[in-house]
Amino acid sequence: MSLRQSFTARPWRVAAAVCVLATLVACGSSGGKKPEPTPLAPNHALIGVRQAWTAQLGASEAPLLPAVLGNELWLAGSTGTVLALDATTGQARWRADLATPLSAGVGSDGTTAAVVTKANELVAIEAGRVTWRARLGAGVSTPPLVAGRRVFVLGADRSLTAFDAANGLRLWTQSRPGDALSLSQAGVLMAVGDTLVAGQQGRLAGFNPQNGSLRWEGVIASPRGTNEIERLVELVAGVSRQGNQLCVRAFQAAVGCVDANRGTTLWTRSANGAAGLAGDDQLLFGTESTGRVLAWQRASGEPAWSSDRFLHRGLTAPVVVGRSVAFGDATGYVHLLSRQDGSLLNRLNTDGSGLVAAPVLAGDTLVAVTRKGMVFGWRPE
Repeated sequence: MSLRQSFTARPWRVAAAVCVLATLVACGSSGGKKPEPTPLAPNHALIGVRQAWTAQLGASEAPLLPAVLGNELWLAGSTGTVLALDATTGQARWRADLATPLSAGVGSDGTTAAVVTKANELVAIEAGRVTWRARLGAGVSTPPLVAGRRVFVLGADRSLTAFDAANGLRLWTQSRPGDALSLSQAGVLMAVGDTLVAGQQGRLAGFNPQNGSLRWEGVIASPRGTNEIERLVELVAGVSRQGNQLCVRAFQAAVGCVDANRGTTLWTRSANGAAGLAGDDQLLFGTESTGRVLAWQRASGEPAWSSDRFLHRGLTAPVVVGRSVAFGDATGYVHLLSRQDGSLLNRLNTDGSGLVAAPVLAGDTLVAVTRKGMVFGWRPE
């Protein structure tokens, strides 16, 4: 398979005591009591959704993002379990127990799955069997990208490294200096045509996957402020792609869209959020750190609608599901809102332990993983 065929659409480490924002839970004000979550309105279930299956992954605290390819789904638990599922039936294709904590979620091209351990080791798995391991020079929070028979890794130090998926041979490394702080949250690493796209500080950058040379850059947000925390503008996972248009969020700074053909920034808008975006050909969807849900016009970035019904509920990044946009929350609910106006269409319950990461759509199945390690699959009717 050619590289182009494979490339389809498809820390904060602070010495001082600071407030750490993660994907699922926003920090309260410094020294103050955490705000109470907004009570939920009655659920009138305006669209039908049925639970299709459940599966068990294992308890997980870290937000390790899954990989999706058609109806296939790969999940990783923070204690070292990697699970490949058929998203239609919920049946396990294989399970691997690496017996070591993981720092990043899973990437897969359908043959090779790859994860990163907290000991900075890249691990490749095929059919449930470890095929090779490679040491990394930096910590990793972003799931590896597996494409074109290569495995690409984005380090917390913003380095990019390519490995041969067959044997783990290191092919190239591209380093980039940056600010002293980085975000312990999954960043942007994806493929668009024959270009490797990565988030580096507040920029989307396109690279030649053969040798790591830079092709283009599009700026979403620029570091500013008087200290390292205020200057943190990393791009976070959760990219909305329509053709060659990529729309992303810069952590607590902005949202914006880039033309990946030329690397041209189409528009940016200030936005105070920590979780990624989803969208369709007309709108983008995301949340602020307070829990406000927002929609923007995709073409211009102008506001389309907003909803305050989920304030302080620890919302995840969204996923588009049919005519709805779905968000998980810190108490384990998945909320389905109308893409048109943000009205509530349905609410799905899990096990009450909270979602460990944003829900995903695999084929026609909406999938969510809880902190207790339960995997829920629903199918809209």
